[in-house]
Order: sequence, then C-alpha cells, then structure tokens
Amino acid sequence: MTDQHEDRPGAPGPAARSATAGPAVAGPAVAGSATAVAADAGERILTIPNLISFARLLGVPVFLWLVLGVRSKTGDWWAVGLLAASGVSDWLDGKIARALHQQSRLGQVLDPAADRLYIVATVIALAVRAIIPWWLVAVLGIREVVMGAVLLLLRRRGWASLQVSFAGKTATLCLLYAFPLLFLGSHAASYAGVMRIIGWSFAIWGSALYWWAAGLYIVQARQLLAETNAGPVPGGAP
Repeated sequence: MTDQHEDRPGAPGPAARSATAGPAVAGPAVAGSATAVAADAGERILTIPNLISFARLLGVPVFLWLVLGVRSKTGDWWAVGLLAASGVSDWLDGKIARALHQQSRLGQVLDPAADRLYIVATVIALAVRAIIPWWLVAVLGIREVVMGAVLLLLRRRGWASLQVSFAGKTATLCLLYAFPLLFLGSHAASYAGVMRIIGWSFAIWGSALYWWAAGLYIVQARQLLAETNAGPVPGGAP
C-alpha cells in the first residue's frame, strides 16, 4: 500500500493542519502565497496519480467478470495478474505523487477506495465460489463497519482522518497476498496444496492484524475526541 493515501484515520481537519504548515517565521504575504499554492495543489483532479487510481477502479468490474463470469483456470490467472497490476500501480501512484508534487484531496479518497473495493470484490468472489467461508467475510465486513462509524464520528467533530498504522498497512498487504493465493489454491493442480497453505496463513494473519489495527485506530480516535472535548482544536477547528 502506498503511504500517500490508505486507511487514514487521524490527522486533524484542514484548519488544524494549516496551523502547522509552512515556516514559523514567514511573513503574511509569503504565508498567504504558500497557503494558496497548497490549496490549488490539493484541489487538482487531472493528475497522473489520480488517473492511475481511476484505472484501478475500472479494473474492479473486470476482475469480478474474470472470477465469477469466466470461472476457469485461465480466468483466475488473469484475475490474479490484475490484482498484481493493481498492487504495483498502488505503489507507483504514491511514488509519482511525491516525485511530481501531485498529492491531492481526490487522490486521498480514490486510492483507499480502490484498495477496499478490490478487497471487498475478492472476498465476495471467493465466498461465492466457496473458496473461503462466509464467516470470514463477516469478520472483515464488521471491521469495516466499525471503522466507518469511528471515522464518521471523528469527521463530525472536525477531524479529517487518522494516522495510518504499520499494523493496518501490514494487514492490508497480507490480505492482498492471501486472496490471489487462495484463488490459485482452488485449482486441481500440483501447486494447489502449497498455495492453500500459504494463502490461509496470510488470510489468518491479515484478519488478526486488521482487527488489531482497528483497535489502535479506536484508541487514536478516543484520544482525539478527548482533545476536542477538552478545548478548541488548534487552528480553529471545533
């Protein structure tokens, strides 16, 4: 996963972030100019990283068609290739965004949205084909609902997101490794047994880390809400 976007529970809202941006000694004119440039950059839509993220999103229905429509060994290999391409492009768009200074608010939404859509699509496709049990779908789905509620509460209190944790990034990476391996493990082939063992190892560790990361995010959220209740958020946020 890239560190440009992802599951971002924990930074303060735009007003709070602007309080720490730029040199402390900059005069009003310089500070105003820097703020205007940063705002313009954040609002950009047609950037190379955003186009890559759009392409990743368009790949989700193709992936579902390959897995649930084609339902063949060849289709599964193409689906795994698409997941691999999505992972590479996820890393690439973050590198490009930082190298060309093309970070944007839209990118911060598109990139994690693409990650989650691929995970959701893969989990449901595996369950429909009886490769994984539906209880695993429930375990991952309930976690997403919990985190969605936490983020919604934070945004209502003026906080934009949470700091990405190493556990959360590792969990997502484990799951993105697990699902393609489980697909290949469902084939009647010599490699199937090894693929199933490795795939389930990643799935179990990934699911455990996913919930561990959720616990860390909830702790962060409680701390942020406690700061909000104690007084105004620095920079003017409520």
